Amino acid sequence: MANSVNRATKGRLRSSYTSSIISISLVLFTLGLLGILVISAQKLSAYVKENIGFDIYLNEGVSDADALYLKKQLDASIYIKSTQYFSQQDAAKMMANELGEDFIAYLGYNPLNAYIEARLKADYANNDSISRIETWLKRFPQVKEVDYQRSLINLVNDNVSRIGLVILIFAGLMLFISLVLINNTIRLSVYSKRFIINTMKLVGAGWGFIRRPFLLKSILHALYASLIAIALLIGLLYAINKEVADLLAILDPLSIILVFVAITVTGIVINFLATLMAVNKFLRQSTDDLYY
Repeated sequence: MANSVNRATKGRLRSSYTSSIISISLVLFTLGLLGILVISAQKLSAYVKENIGFDIYLNEGVSDADALYLKKQLDASIYIKSTQYFSQQDAAKMMANELGEDFIAYLGYNPLNAYIEARLKADYANNDSISRIETWLKRFPQVKEVDYQRSLINLVNDNVSRIGLVILIFAGLMLFISLVLINNTIRLSVYSKRFIINTMKLVGAGWGFIRRPFLLKSILHALYASLIAIALLIGLLYAINKEVADLLAILDPLSIILVFVAITVTGIVINFLATLMAVNKFLRQSTDDLYY
């Protein structure tokens, strides 16, 4: 009879520990996901901005040598991340592919200009900087026109700033909710052992002696929960990498490792403090108070 009672008690404890670890791991997974988003927000912003480009149309009759000289000037400037040169023939081939027919045979000549496609560095992906770049480019005799979408650039910059603010607010809110959830999970776990705490106190055990196994177990559970959360994050990032390779390419591996370390430390600290407060609460209570 006593053995069956002990087995039942151990089974309930294992179930309690398992549910506590799973709950904490899901919270840490959410925190880790938000951490990756927040830390990578700057890189994501730079990635989006550096995909903003503009076209530099060249005057008719500009030789490839002169065009490549201009391209080298652009590549050497502090504003430009990358450039690509398209000759008149290249432009005609792309237009023919889009139209699905050889328009040169119909017109009898190639009306398209050679051009250089340039992509900006993130710090200069705004209309003020592009206006200064346009003024600088027009000093070159090869340049006929600089074409860029002013409204699109404003839209991208406004949306990047707005999204960054929303992510920070949401991350702060989720951090608060996570603290509350982990604290409540630990309190419920310790509450189920309040009579054990009281029995140890009645037989003369000191508070430090009573607290020690609970605190050590809380650290161990936090490590288990962190490992589960990290495994879930790795699985999610692997799935993203298979579906959207370019999106994962902007994430910094060092930042991801820092997030893994951060959620492990966060889990340990929160578990430790929540367990300490919960155990102290029941240590201060009298036997009669444990029934309420």
